[in-house]
Amino acid sequence: MKQGSGWLRKAMGKGVRAVLGLVLLVLGICGFFTVPASLTEYPVVLPKEGQPRWARGAFHVHTTRSDGHGSPLEVARAAKAAGLDFVVLTDHNDFAPPPPTWVEGVLLIPAVEISTSAGHLVAFGMYQPLEGMKRWMPASDAVRAVHAAQGMAVLAHPVQRHNPWTDEASAHEAEGFELYSADTFFRHAMSHPMSRLLPAVGAYLAKPMHGVMVLVAPEPGPGERFMELSREESKVAFCAHDAHGLPSYESVFRSLAMYLPPDIVAWPLPEDAKAAANLVTYALRGGTSVCAFRALGEPEGFTMEGMDAERREARVGDVLEVHIPGIPDPERVRVEVWGAGRLGQDGTSVELTGEGVVRVEVWVQAPGRFFGSEWRPWIVPSPVRVLPRGPGI
Repeated sequence: MKQGSGWLRKAMGKGVRAVLGLVLLVLGICGFFTVPASLTEYPVVLPKEGQPRWARGAFHVHTTRSDGHGSPLEVARAAKAAGLDFVVLTDHNDFAPPPPTWVEGVLLIPAVEISTSAGHLVAFGMYQPLEGMKRWMPASDAVRAVHAAQGMAVLAHPVQRHNPWTDEASAHEAEGFELYSADTFFRHAMSHPMSRLLPAVGAYLAKPMHGVMVLVAPEPGPGERFMELSREESKVAFCAHDAHGLPSYESVFRSLAMYLPPDIVAWPLPEDAKAAANLVTYALRGGTSVCAFRALGEPEGFTMEGMDAERREARVGDVLEVHIPGIPDPERVRVEVWGAGRLGQDGTSVELTGEGVVRVEVWVQAPGRFFGSEWRPWIVPSPVRVLPRGPGI
């Protein structure tokens, strides 16, 4: 009996040492990235003085009303600390959320993330109650219910490996598309622990915002699917925080936001919560909002001229002029173009070469996982529909 107990103690001792060794190895790897992270500098692009203030906020945020770690009050406080004006709350299957309200100086706008048979659907801006809603309802029924309530349907993390959108017909019916999703970035890092997750954890220990930005590693899949669905009718592009409180709400809010141009929504927002929510949802639904990874720089002053701004349309042969704010080093900023356009030699004009849709983004050479740098998206407007040239033009 004693001999058996000794064998067990030895085995347990080896197991404990192995676990302890693994923990120390992980901590050592994380620490390897912590020191250089403390030396990173943000923002990469410095703000330009004298630009009108854009209203800015978070889209797709969860609270303790579903699976978030923070109450609405705690979310509002984190948003205020991060300098945001509004938060679109999207708790899972919360079909009767409270009305819009100001909390700690932050506008909380009710919305919902619906669990369907084909994936998750974010719905916001409803003017009527959602009728007949239930969990895991058919995707097409969910989209129709949102439209019947005069709301907007947005495909949540539609190309995510964990929970993609799988119904083709309703994918075309939804007006919005989460082009960049913080949750998708996190899940991508989970599947690449050595190259993405551990560097992000190490960076987070020194600078939480940098830790979040290390996760920003866009894959081609979401962009390709976005362009495919936009061929028939342009989708509105969203950057989704999909924040649950880990990483912290504030660090995610400091890293990216949806911005509303001042010619569409003047800042500050109205004191009446319902009126303010209507203005925000109008701008988000119309595609006039701009997503920005604000850790890299504020987008105030960004414009894209040469199109019908309200309809987001231009014609074959037109040229879009991209105005980028506050560039200290042009070599660290570039314009990316996909679809029916090509970048001009000046690096900021986009010639529209054919019918369809063109997607234009501004990217920045940002601090990398170690001492180097990586190209990351900075300013992301919704795409532009390119129409035929037309007679007499």
